[in-house]
Amino acid sequence: MAMAAFLTHSLCLMPIFRRPESAMVPAAACGAALADIKAGLLARNAVAAPKYLYDALGSKLFEAICELPEYYPTRTEAGIFAEHGADMARAAGAGMTLIDLGAGNCAKAAKLFPLLHPAQYVAIDISHDFLHESLERLQQRFPHIEMTGLGLDFSSQFELPGTVRMDQRLFFYPGSSIGNFAPNEALEFLKRLRANSLSDGGLLIGVDLIKEADLLDAAYDDALGVTAAFNLNLLRHLNRLLGADFDVREWRHRGFFNAAERRVEMHLEARSDLTVTWQGGVRRFGRGERIHTESSYKYTIAAFVGLLEQAGFRATSIWTDAAEWFAVIYSDIIND
Repeated sequence: MAMAAFLTHSLCLMPIFRRPESAMVPAAACGAALADIKAGLLARNAVAAPKYLYDALGSKLFEAICELPEYYPTRTEAGIFAEHGADMARAAGAGMTLIDLGAGNCAKAAKLFPLLHPAQYVAIDISHDFLHESLERLQQRFPHIEMTGLGLDFSSQFELPGTVRMDQRLFFYPGSSIGNFAPNEALEFLKRLRANSLSDGGLLIGVDLIKEADLLDAAYDDALGVTAAFNLNLLRHLNRLLGADFDVREWRHRGFFNAAERRVEMHLEARSDLTVTWQGGVRRFGRGERIHTESSYKYTIAAFVGLLEQAGFRATSIWTDAAEWFAVIYSDIIND
């Protein structure tokens, strides 16, 4: 029986090292990452990177968000995979090295295993405790597939260890997570994927498309308040990382579509004048002042295909739902 290998990265991208399954420990933010968090909180318009939404609890809350009726991306994308999965498998070819970016509970990739027949599955997620649990369960279901887990922040740069096969790498980035990058950042990210691929590589990616503002607003500010809990949990995560004293009760969630920027924004808004402290720092927030925690950019198909081409990918197949709310795109490599 094949065993999953678990590896980890610190948030500051220290060298990858192998460790036994029993040694899973939370990633500690290094000095550079802590400095980045503090700089964001002290900026004129405070900001916290969306990757800090995904500690163990945040990952579970996001799973719950995906089950909400307002959150259309998950079910819409799932419908596209269900209808066109066989076509995707034909486009990608069997026996690939399937590299799942932001794998979470690994469920999306797992549904494609019977079609894609990967030779190796590499699950990458910043929340490696959550990833460890997910990959351990998955290995029991598919013991014939070689599996590796990487606790890795790939938002700025990344390098894959030698245990990840070079041949026929298929990067899998579902769920419209590419929207968390500003378009210029998305381009640089896609270029890094291209740089980590040989000529036989490919990319299978989910992209959320521009649509009515009411649909977008509801998806990021649901009636049950799960998205609010997800966003507010970021403050608890920052408390652990910084030794800060954010009081979640003093903040409220805001989520809305910014039509001018073609993005949904999530913010945390101070309910009253307050002061937050951490080791070596302090920030005073006025009532109504916000911390920008996430942006989710929306695209037209033509705009995103153009972005892929600039990064060195050629979109060869595009699948959408009937309403064209969402697209899944397969791209191969443009060879120089």
